[in-house]
Amino acid sequence: MRKKLLIASVVFLSPAAWSQDAAVEYLANEGVMVWQGDTKILFDPLYDNGFGTYLMVSDRVRNAIFAGEPPYDGVQAVFVSHHHGDHFSATDMLRLLRERQDIHFYAPSQAVVAVRELATADDQSVLDRMTGLDMEYGDSPVRITAGSLQIDAAFVPHSGWPTARTDVQNIVFRITLDNGTTVMHMGDADARTVHFEADEVFWEETTIDLAMPPYWFFLSEDGIEIMEDRLDVINAVGIHAPADFTDPSNRPEELLSYDIFTSPGEGRRF
Repeated sequence: MRKKLLIASVVFLSPAAWSQDAAVEYLANEGVMVWQGDTKILFDPLYDNGFGTYLMVSDRVRNAIFAGEPPYDGVQAVFVSHHHGDHFSATDMLRLLRERQDIHFYAPSQAVVAVRELATADDQSVLDRMTGLDMEYGDSPVRITAGSLQIDAAFVPHSGWPTARTDVQNIVFRITLDNGTTVMHMGDADARTVHFEADEVFWEETTIDLAMPPYWFFLSEDGIEIMEDRLDVINAVGIHAPADFTDPSNRPEELLSYDIFTSPGEGRRF
């Protein structure tokens, strides 16, 4: 029997209310920061193109991330889902890794190669802190243990499969922080059940406290089935919302019963 996906159990938080519990802050588009206690990670935080459709991370937040100012101090790792301009800037990532010597970078090899091409002979420290995942459709998921993080990565093709964007490496990251909270960031994953059939044990073996699928997962029967049946998800918040979704009247009626990040700076505790 299909379980009911709990999408309303996360609550709005102002920054002053954030505690040592697991929490997430929305930066813009698919950019988020997640933390549990002192462990902090970023997903898709630095990009340079909204294509006239998606919100950009504010200059204030970008500058705070580069400088390591609170609440973006102590970030351990940055994860990038794929090499598209509304998710990733190689120039910005190189700058971040130069300025924040404590940050490690995990991304598809396409994104890591783009940073390497900009690096100089003085950037060995940067190169040492980058992990590229050279994955393609059909590859088995991989697991990396890095300090207090358990990093699971799986290739799920970019939306538009099988006729569009098939050359894009889109990585779904499932991260467990401090042997406790597990979050999943899905990038621009295509919402078809076929992508989740080959590795059923992997998808079901870990309870996901917070999943962050692109909002279009909530618009199709396959997407809903993935979230409710194929994954062990407790809470879900949609990401990649167009800028006009900040006005609920612009959202498709089917989305009105789902939680979606639309306003940079909003947060959830879970």
